[in-house]
Amino acid sequence: MSALAQLLLARGYGVSGSDRNLDRGVSQSALGGFQKLSSLGITCLPQDGSGLDGDVDIVVVSSAIEEDNPDLKKAKEKGLPIVNRATLLAVLFNPQRGIAISGTNGKTTVTGMVSWVLDRAGLDPTALLGGIMKNYSHGPGTGNARIGRSDIMVIEADESDGSLTYYRPKIGVITGITLDHKPMGELLRLFSTFAENSQRLVLNANCPVLRSIKTTPKETLTYGFAKEAAVETSASGGQGYPESSSGPGALPPGLWARDVVCHPRGSSFRIEDACSERSESIDFELKLPGKHNVSNALAAAATCRLMSVPLGKVAEALRDFQGIRRRLDLIGETGGVQVVDDFAHNPQKIRSALEAVKLGSTRVLAVFQPHGFAPTRLMKEELIEAFSQTLSPNDILYMLEIFYAGGTVKRDISSVDLVADLVKRGLRAVYVPKRELLLESLREEARPGDTILVMGARDDTLTDFCHEILASLQNTTLQTSQ
Repeated sequence: MSALAQLLLARGYGVSGSDRNLDRGVSQSALGGFQKLSSLGITCLPQDGSGLDGDVDIVVVSSAIEEDNPDLKKAKEKGLPIVNRATLLAVLFNPQRGIAISGTNGKTTVTGMVSWVLDRAGLDPTALLGGIMKNYSHGPGTGNARIGRSDIMVIEADESDGSLTYYRPKIGVITGITLDHKPMGELLRLFSTFAENSQRLVLNANCPVLRSIKTTPKETLTYGFAKEAAVETSASGGQGYPESSSGPGALPPGLWARDVVCHPRGSSFRIEDACSERSESIDFELKLPGKHNVSNALAAAATCRLMSVPLGKVAEALRDFQGIRRRLDLIGETGGVQVVDDFAHNPQKIRSALEAVKLGSTRVLAVFQPHGFAPTRLMKEELIEAFSQTLSPNDILYMLEIFYAGGTVKRDISSVDLVADLVKRGLRAVYVPKRELLLESLREEARPGDTILVMGARDDTLTDFCHEILASLQNTTLQTSQ
């Protein structure tokens, strides 16, 4: 919403808005964003309907807004036009040379990578992200939008509210499909429609679910870790997602990574591009940890290749890419203990985050706050499986209660249920009802070599809590040394 607000402001519209977090004043990190919006000239108002008293032509709402929201009720009383965020974004995006990044994992990071590469390549894109891009966070805006002067627009296309199907991208990217927000059958329908609506496609060859995506023949560039899985198809050469590139009728391979070396704070690898007139092989270095970020870089490289950016320029730009806030974000270190903040909330994101922090940790003290009662109910078994497969016997999982953002929901599941099942599997899992109690537990348990990984979505106060954890550990260290 705030990224869209900045784009509308740049297009010459007067923009104001409200947010329940501003009213609650619960998050210091969120308050900083509101201050930046105000400094740009975007008026931030209470969410009590008073903002609709002035000269308002149209009301734009997030799909997370409930029907009894005071602003929404006031807009209806006044008979003002009300449009969904994604509907308006599609109106702005579809006429452009648009690149839409989709997928249940990695889309924010890939959107950031693509916008950064195109920016560095001099193509001056407009970019709208669902997270704060660190490379842009020190400018006048909030860091989740870049306003360019060209007709290139890069957006993050979200599947959670079904709005994925609104967009008509010139290049559509699918980073992968795993369980998140909706049942797999519904996700497949959404992503199939998105693929059909895209003029050209970039697909993750290592995602088996994507083989179920069927579209009319179109230019498709795939990427992955295995050379056999990466193929490029064209309108004349058919379409599909073959199991390998060997055998009769095999299509030429696309982009793949080899010689991958992941370390605690980054990675190095080579990307092979067999689609060019002469096969290219370029060395890459990332400041972001985890194999999943190598996959994100592959997605960005494939996308930028379709935008005619040489692979060498992609590598040069990504060396300076600083990542997205709340994606394996190192908050600080004290007494040999690291505190890391991450947005992980679905099973695959949790696996990726845990695997990445384990690269530089003797032990992981994982803190997880499930997001929403319906998603937790939907993903319960897969969440339990993700933790069971990734946590070691000496790791500890602390689970906070499910995050409730508001509205009418069925609260028939609790974090207690997940913890009980995890304990049955032999994991060291603990339900902690209050953050104050968790601070106490972490002070007592943390020791040099540990990483405290805080995971959860949509709750800005988790970042503040990470800083509280770090301060609490620092005070403990001081008391111990005295």
